[in-house]
Amino acid sequence: MSSATLRALTSTHAACVWIPLFALRAEERRKPELNGKPTAVLSAEDSRRLWQVSPHARHVGVKPGMTVSQAIGLCPMLTLLEADPVHYDESFSRLLLKLGDVSPVVEPMELGRVYVGVDGLERLFGSPEQVLGVIDELLGAAWLCDDERGGSERQGRQSGAQGRGPGAAGGSRGQRRRWGKGRKDGKTEGRKVGEAKSDNPRAKRTFRHSAIPSFRRGGSGVVWRLGWARGKFPSWVAATRAKPGNPVVVPNDQLAEFLKAQRIGALPLEADTHRRLWQLGLRLLGDLAALPEQAVVSQFGREGLLAWRLAAGAIVEPVIGKETPPPILASMDFPTPIVDQGIIANTIGKLTDQALRHPRRIGWRVRSVRVRATLEHGSSWMIDAVLKDPSASRAHIAAPLIVKLGQSPPTGGVQHLTVEFTAFVRGTKELQLFARDAAAAARTGQRRALRWAAREIKTRLKQSMLHHIIEVHPWSRIPERRYALIDFDP
Repeated sequence: MSSATLRALTSTHAACVWIPLFALRAEERRKPELNGKPTAVLSAEDSRRLWQVSPHARHVGVKPGMTVSQAIGLCPMLTLLEADPVHYDESFSRLLLKLGDVSPVVEPMELGRVYVGVDGLERLFGSPEQVLGVIDELLGAAWLCDDERGGSERQGRQSGAQGRGPGAAGGSRGQRRRWGKGRKDGKTEGRKVGEAKSDNPRAKRTFRHSAIPSFRRGGSGVVWRLGWARGKFPSWVAATRAKPGNPVVVPNDQLAEFLKAQRIGALPLEADTHRRLWQLGLRLLGDLAALPEQAVVSQFGREGLLAWRLAAGAIVEPVIGKETPPPILASMDFPTPIVDQGIIANTIGKLTDQALRHPRRIGWRVRSVRVRATLEHGSSWMIDAVLKDPSASRAHIAAPLIVKLGQSPPTGGVQHLTVEFTAFVRGTKELQLFARDAAAAARTGQRRALRWAAREIKTRLKQSMLHHIIEVHPWSRIPERRYALIDFDP
């Protein structure tokens, strides 16, 4: 892929779309009678434990990871739902498809969280508030499908569209929050000023509120939260501060101030690193940014360097869109439900081979693969794998799927099986051209690990402490002249 294409598929400013408890919200959308009740979705890997828990269930002490018996003991009225990963994946894919209509730069991170590149969209739709209104409208169209909405809802949307101006993007009107400072007298023209409450006095800031167009502000169908900022991490933090129907927009000149007031738990770090930061008394991102960068790096290495730069707003992670072919699918129907794992594993291999022969796959190596199955009695099953080394080999692609099949087999008979290639990498990896046997492949992995360790040491100590030996004058009679030490810089 050319550098021009890569530049075209990146965006500095990001709009983060976040749907907390995505699987649970998808079940509530499918079964409206669950709204307002204590519910929990069972884990797909272990049906004896809970995966996602509704706020009503959390209120009485039910937590994710609990066993079913423990949860029922705390909340006898708890409604348990069997996980339907295929339905969740299809719902999330529908959202991604709709977001692609507003921007070609879309980067999904996890189930329920996606970044949308918004550079240049202000020329098309207007201010950031209007861009978020367009995104909100598309999310509403994808989340609340026409066949699931009532006639009155459609009529209300149409009547609202008649009263909108050319810059509006949705039906009813709500509010957005812009991070910043209000006037000293506490008044703004046509706006209300409210104060963000926090136990820490440094975290007290002001929000400016104003009306923006929206699809369904404050309605029961709005479950997504929107945040706008420069970079992925600030936009994600803004989305966590937002409420359904009230996006948060962080201007560039207020970004550093905004980040200082946020909790340290917003950083994408390992649980052990978060624990160590908490033990050091660091509660806010501003506390971490106030420390010397070198001191943080010496304690936490590359992870600490990333955390400090994110907290200080020193780096901007752009949204990266990928120009890849559409997902490639290969499916098979069984006349009778299949429960034998050997038959399922053999079918996965044959479907993988069939998908590899698809014309759209030519010139691409597979990065991630997914297996979906429709089970008897209407339930579903899904496993996926991300290949460390992208490949176009059937054995390499199917191997991790077979392992996961043994670890988490279907809970019923399989009626329909699908293998789907979801992510691709262009071209052929140069190192693999020379790795023609197992020993060469092992050496390639060792070199990669050595380069990573060398970068880690150089990051911590600010200089390379590793050297490699090269021949200078091997024929010299003086041993010191035969070889030389050269800094190893990967």
